[in-house]
Formats: sequence, C-alpha cells, structure tokens
Amino acid sequence: MQPVSFKGFAGVALKGDAFGAPDDPAVLLIHGGAQTRQVWDEVADALVKAGRHVIRIDLRGHGESEWPADGRYDFNAFVEDLRAVLAQMASRPVIVAASLGGWAATAALGEEGAHLAAGLVLIDSVPDMDFTAVCRPDDETGAQPCFDPVFARSFDPEAAVARVTGAAAHIRMPVLFVRGAESELSGADAAKGFLGNFENVEYAEIREAGQMVAAERADMFSATLLDFLERKVPRFAPEYRQGSDARTLRDALGCFATGVTVVTTLDEEGQPVGLTANSFTSVSLDPPLLLVCIAKTASSLDALEAAENFAVNVLHIGQQPTSNLFAKAGEDRFAATPWSRGHNGAPLLSGALANFECRRHALHEGGDHVILVGEVVRARFEPRRDPLLYFRGKYRRLHFA
Repeated sequence: MQPVSFKGFAGVALKGDAFGAPDDPAVLLIHGGAQTRQVWDEVADALVKAGRHVIRIDLRGHGESEWPADGRYDFNAFVEDLRAVLAQMASRPVIVAASLGGWAATAALGEEGAHLAAGLVLIDSVPDMDFTAVCRPDDETGAQPCFDPVFARSFDPEAAVARVTGAAAHIRMPVLFVRGAESELSGADAAKGFLGNFENVEYAEIREAGQMVAAERADMFSATLLDFLERKVPRFAPEYRQGSDARTLRDALGCFATGVTVVTTLDEEGQPVGLTANSFTSVSLDPPLLLVCIAKTASSLDALEAAENFAVNVLHIGQQPTSNLFAKAGEDRFAATPWSRGHNGAPLLSGALANFECRRHALHEGGDHVILVGEVVRARFEPRRDPLLYFRGKYRRLHFA
C-alpha cells in the first residue's frame, strides 16, 4: 500500500492510498457520505488479487482529506474534486462509487467528462432521496452522523437530483448499478427507474445487505464487481493477429488520437464535394506536403482523384455537427455549411481551425483506400480555438491537466 494525495477543487488536499501494480487496469474507489475510504478494505484486497490497480480516496471533509477553510461542501465541490482527481491519474480507471460519491461520479462523467473513465459502478446512488435524512441526529445519542453540519446546510438535494439525472443520459460507458436488497436509501423500483437514464447499464441486487453493501457483503459484492470488470473492462488487452477479426485491428488503430478534417474539391461540373476524414497527416516541410487517405467506397473519390486542387479543412471543437454531416452519404453537405472558394477554387469551410489549400502532388494505392498527397500552396489557421478530436471511435475534447 502506498499513500497518495490529489489536489481537488480550489486546491483542497484529498488523501488516499493505492494498492497493486501500477501497470494493471485501474479502479478508483469513492465512498459515500459519512464514510471513509476504509469501507473498501475487503473489496480493495479482492481487486488487487484479481490483478487490478486500486486507488481509494477520502472525500473532502472525510477521513484524512482536508476540511476546506471556505466551508465548500456543496455538490459542485464534490463533482469538481472528482474531475480533478481523474485528470491527475495516469490512466482511465473504472470508478466504483457509493451514494454521494456515485452522485458526484455520475455528474462528473456525464458533464463533459466521459473521456476520464473506462466504466462506472454505482452503489445505492439513486438521486431521489432526501439527503438530509442521512444527516439527521441519532435518536438515542443525538449525534450527527453527517461528517460536518456545514454540509447539511450547504448541500441542495433538489439541485443535485436534477443535475445527476440529466448527466446520466450522456454516459455511454459500461455502467453497473448495485443495490443492497435491504437498503433504505432507495427501493428497487426507484433504482430501476433511474437506470432508464443510462444507455449501457446492468443492475445487480445483493441479498442480506443494506446501503453498506461493500462492507456488509464484501464477498458477494466483490464477485459481482469482478464479473462486470472482466466482461466489460477486461484485464488483458485484446490482440490482433494477421487474418483475425478486423474489428480488433480497427480498435487498436483507434488508440491513436487524431484530429478531424473535411476534404473538399470541385467536381467536373464545378459543384463542391467533400467528405469527413481523420486519416490525415503532414508529410514534408520541404517541399510542403501532406496526405489524406480516402476510402475507395467514398462517393467523393472520383472527384478528388480527378481534381488538380483540393483543400483539407481541420475542424474545431464546435464543428462536430459538420463532421457528422460530411460523414453521411446522400446529404446536401454544403447547403447548410458556410464556405467560400479558395485561391485555386477548392471549397474552404468558414471558421475551421485550419484550412490547407493544396495542389495534387501524387496518388497512391493503399489497399481499400487511395492515398492523396497534396502540395500545400496556402494555409491559414485560428490560434484561439481547440481541435475536434477523435479517439477510440468517439469524439473527444482537448483536456489540459
């Protein structure tokens, strides 16, 4: 076990520990309200034995983590804490989170954070409960189970419910929802109703367990968790060998993050044609050459092969709809796309991150693609925008650590 420390929202120090080999697939354990990371003791041990690298942390104001001087215990602070932790990790983990931690994880991932994790496991994290019930004084002792009275005053359950429910609809990664059969936080119907917001979700109920399912029935919970991990986020990387499934090769190639371009030219009748392509790269500065690979099935291929001039338009983060439009066959792609003619007549998409106007330099056979090499005669770019990225079959955003 190694102690770890992360810098959370507004610099709050979040303490935790790590187990197992760092090169193994990562699992991040997030406890619920009024708990600490110690609740994961048995689960962490099972994960390490199964070949997983486990990181667990204390939420702000819990365990060894810092109690922020500004008293920020609102829901957004927890969400931003988690997003900051994920940004500091060396790889995308599967997040396993209970109650409040699960709420924060759902919001963090569903609100532009899907690229930060490989999967999500929620434990009794249905956002329809009265959170203040968890923080009410104990009937016998009068003690306040909530870690700090400030939290009960600053946490707005109604706003959190709306935020979590909305974020869930944007999560596409594998999700597992686990509920203790005797839990008082949510009933089975409420849980299943909430799960309707997710696209790719499984449901599991652990008998003889309540809301502390990971501690009360760690054996059954760990077995359920490991089964999900091995099916959805396997420990051993897929392998392609010549002659085997082409999908595996495509997935491997998809590990190389690219920008997204639209390649354009004029056909023989002077009409603009173009298509989306991410197989694009620079070739040489002297002479100034670039290349783009065009599928032989592309409807624009004949025009691009015949044209003396073409353009490569690199898209920015706000042009995802343009990318989708130029990737569809049979669409009137230029009708709803602002563009102008370049120096040599090739269409230039307005507002692109960069436009490269090219003269055809060479054409090469490339299997099921044609390699179009162009000599750059003119280029311009916008230095204040971020690129539209493509990675593992999905659009991504540039992330600054």
